Amino acid sequence: MNLGSTYSAHFVQIVFSVHRREPLLSPIWEAELYKYIAGIINNRGNKSIAINGMPDHIHILIKLSPGERVSDLVREVKKSSLVFIRKKLFGRKQFNWQRGYAVISYNERDLDRIKNYIAGQKEHHRFKSPNHKVDPLQ
Repeated sequence: MNLGSTYSAHFVQIVFSVHRREPLLSPIWEAELYKYIAGIINNRGNKSIAINGMPDHIHILIKLSPGERVSDLVREVKKSSLVFIRKKLFGRKQFNWQRGYAVISYNERDLDRIKNYIAGQKEHHRFKSPNHKVDPLQ
């Protein structure tokens, strides 16, 4: 799609979980996983801004390109990262992403707060119960 000189400033946070919220994402290789996911996002013409998570879910902040559909991007990230994760688990556990995802859009002025929220996931979840609903704008 040729968009010429189109300007877009559409920022979204995408959150999705491991199937059954099992804690299968290892701190040993999570940075490598996040780098891999950032590559998928960036290779599609978007800009990966922040990625972090917990053993059972991840948060991704993205500047979407004008022609990108969130559903297509999430489908590709889940599909491609699934192969990566299954290799890391070496068949010890069957891995799948949970169906569905959350997507929240933001103004550019919110980015610093959301980047800090995503970067602080481990600290944030240390003080929250597993059933606590998370509001990234708290």
